[in-house]
Amino acid sequence: MKNVRLSLIAAAAIGLVALPAFLTANPSEAPKAETPVLLTSCGQSPGPVMLKVILQKLALPYELNALATAADLKSKQGSAAPCKTLIVVMGASLKGMGAAGISIDDEIKRCADLIVEAKKEGIKVIGAHIEGMKRRSQGAAAGDTTDEQTIDAVAPKSDILLINKEGDSDGRFTAIAKAANIPLIAVEKNMDLVTELGRLFGKQ
Repeated sequence: MKNVRLSLIAAAAIGLVALPAFLTANPSEAPKAETPVLLTSCGQSPGPVMLKVILQKLALPYELNALATAADLKSKQGSAAPCKTLIVVMGASLKGMGAAGISIDDEIKRCADLIVEAKKEGIKVIGAHIEGMKRRSQGAAAGDTTDEQTIDAVAPKSDILLINKEGDSDGRFTAIAKAANIPLIAVEKNMDLVTELGRLFGKQ
């Protein structure tokens, strides 16, 4: 088994075979998630809408509520289709928060309470940042740290991290994942999310 794995890695290095974004010595240890999904935002960027398209393509049961609260999640658990996975999409948009009439402090508090409730209910939390470095503060207006604040609020508390590899060019997400022992799934481009989410939810 070890020799086969080494052969696959060597082949991937010369472009003969594509390895999954998350590689583990034991395939049974690869991260898994269940549906239905509650999809929300931390920062009101367009990221959740992008993920919504992927979930639809995979025919995965989900609900998009960009302003979901802990109370919303708790009420869902008493329904016929209780939430099994919470996806919180990190990425701050000053325009999006302005349109919603909320501040970054409001978002951080809402998502902190939401994640606490998810953990209480035994719901898996996926922290996603899929818009790359352009959404990170390095590409934002001078002095704007709101995107980094969404990462601080969500990433270390997640059970799985799902990111655009380019957005980790400074190793920010890798460091968080290693420090908290969180499985990290990184994609080269957003179309790869179809494959990786398919694997994650058992559709591949």
